[in-house]
Amino acid sequence: MINIFQVLLLSLVAAFTVVCGQNWWQTANQPVFCGMMAGIIMGDPVTGLFIGGSMQLTVLGIGTFGGSSHIDANSGSILATAFSVALGMDPSQALAAIAVPVAAVLTVTDILGRFCNTFFQHRIDALIEREDYAGIQRNFLYGAIPWALSRALPVGLALAFGQGVVQTLMDVLNGPLAWLGTGLGVAGAVLPAVGFAILLRYLPVKQFWHYLILGFVVTVFMSYLFTNVKTIGTAVAGVAEGFTGSFINLPMIGIALIGTFLAVNHYRTLVNSSKNAPVEAATQEGDDDDEL
Repeated sequence: MINIFQVLLLSLVAAFTVVCGQNWWQTANQPVFCGMMAGIIMGDPVTGLFIGGSMQLTVLGIGTFGGSSHIDANSGSILATAFSVALGMDPSQALAAIAVPVAAVLTVTDILGRFCNTFFQHRIDALIEREDYAGIQRNFLYGAIPWALSRALPVGLALAFGQGVVQTLMDVLNGPLAWLGTGLGVAGAVLPAVGFAILLRYLPVKQFWHYLILGFVVTVFMSYLFTNVKTIGTAVAGVAEGFTGSFINLPMIGIALIGTFLAVNHYRTLVNSSKNAPVEAATQEGDDDDEL
């Protein structure tokens, strides 16, 4: 079961992450971070990372423009992790049966949080006319309160009063409707592919299709390399007494380093192009003057 201290901590995590999303730093405003923190609070960070990471991939291609609202994947990750750990629910099943529906429903609270902020915006408009800069700063900070409550209250109420509902749902999915529970588990495992599909839909794939081939080859290569290194380490540990070396299958580290190289190389190319552009323009202008 989820105790009162865990409810409070999880509610604070939900409030903290959404406030972070309104600032220039947004690292905490991600489903994978919320899932990890929820897992740590519930005593099972592995489940939290699985659910949070799966939700992160599911919304990978979802973006917002201007002040548009979006599904609350963070709160969905927190609630799915908490109920999955507390009730022993399969993480993939919790992802499809709890995380995604909760994320969709809590879009309403995102709209409500934005609407409540108009009160402080109108107060700031009046304070600007009076040149009350201290009041402007205070009301600017007050705007974080509706944002925090828009996530903390739903998460706290769901955790405090929703355990019985989720327990009943889990009993049904594992009992009379076991076929549906199995289907939801499969759907939860497939959801990250949906995020990649949405992302590829908006990326200029036709123009940069060769990068997709490069990424696939690099992924296969690094996975093969690190998997075999891990196998060698396991074999050595089995025959060498006292061997304590750790060989971990981490192909994404190599991929991240290659991505860093490509990003830095692209950035330097852009910088050099911007530096050479004025020189080329001046040269072209001089040539035009000579012709005249």
